[in-house]
Amino acid sequence: MDCVARAARLAFTLAPLTLAVFTMPAASAWAQAWVPPAGVGSVTVALQSIDYDGHRVTDGRFFEVGQSVHHRVDIDVDYAVTDRLSLSAGLPVVFAKYVDPNPLPPFVPFLPVDECRCWQSGWQDVGFTTRYNLLNGAFALTPSVSIGVPSHDYNFRGEAAVGNHLKEMRLALDAGQRLDAISPRLFVQGRYSHAFVERVLDIPNNRSNATVEGGFLITRRLAARGLLSWQHVHGGLRLGSPDSALPPPGEVNTPERLSEHDRLLRDNNLRVGGGIAYSMRQMDVFASYVEFVRGTDSHAGREFTAGVSWPFEISRRQTP
Repeated sequence: MDCVARAARLAFTLAPLTLAVFTMPAASAWAQAWVPPAGVGSVTVALQSIDYDGHRVTDGRFFEVGQSVHHRVDIDVDYAVTDRLSLSAGLPVVFAKYVDPNPLPPFVPFLPVDECRCWQSGWQDVGFTTRYNLLNGAFALTPSVSIGVPSHDYNFRGEAAVGNHLKEMRLALDAGQRLDAISPRLFVQGRYSHAFVERVLDIPNNRSNATVEGGFLITRRLAARGLLSWQHVHGGLRLGSPDSALPPPGEVNTPERLSEHDRLLRDNNLRVGGGIAYSMRQMDVFASYVEFVRGTDSHAGREFTAGVSWPFEISRRQTP
């Protein structure tokens, strides 16, 4: 297999992780510009650890309060129905724990899931994605439609919540370019997505996400990537900032909003990271690290992801 083909395979191998990205925006995004041939698929199991070491308020200042850790296991299946159309589905299970030994600010009461400082766990949101490739050569272009649906009536309140428990639909466009003029081992990819998120308390909470990444095939089997990820929420609630025109608790100023604020914050953020992937005969392994570098009304922290993907192929009967 030549370098370009290997790069395309590695890009596809990591593609199912995108299901996790949009059910929990802290996760790192791998673009999906290139697609596999018909009958090829993969089963991916990814382990992710997210360390939230504090919060950033509305003016971006960091406060070391409300610390928690989240571990999740993602199980995803991706399959190419045709040379252009592929389908994927995934379901993560999340383990979360509030670890800050200090009391929360007086306007944020403790919740049972946090006060016990014990592990909370459960299945999160079922995700389905359909991708249709328009161009699949040196330049690739692939739009997609995804939906996320809560798997059950899990708790969404508190720092140690399993998830946001919100239905959403995402429209995305992935583009990729092999930089053959520089090196056949080098490629760049980008993604933009817009999520239409279920409204709560009639507060708009739709979201835009953009990701840019560059990749380099170090050897025929080993690839490395750098990642820049941006998120903007179109609406949401602001926490406010000390010594500002919007002091805490900001727009979380009613009992109803306080009850829902964990999933309705205007979480705007920027994150950077990198990853590696190694392709073997029967499976591929990968790992990535992402640092949360700035944000407003957002968590601060970092995440580490590692996983294994098993490619498979379903042979089709040839027409006589």
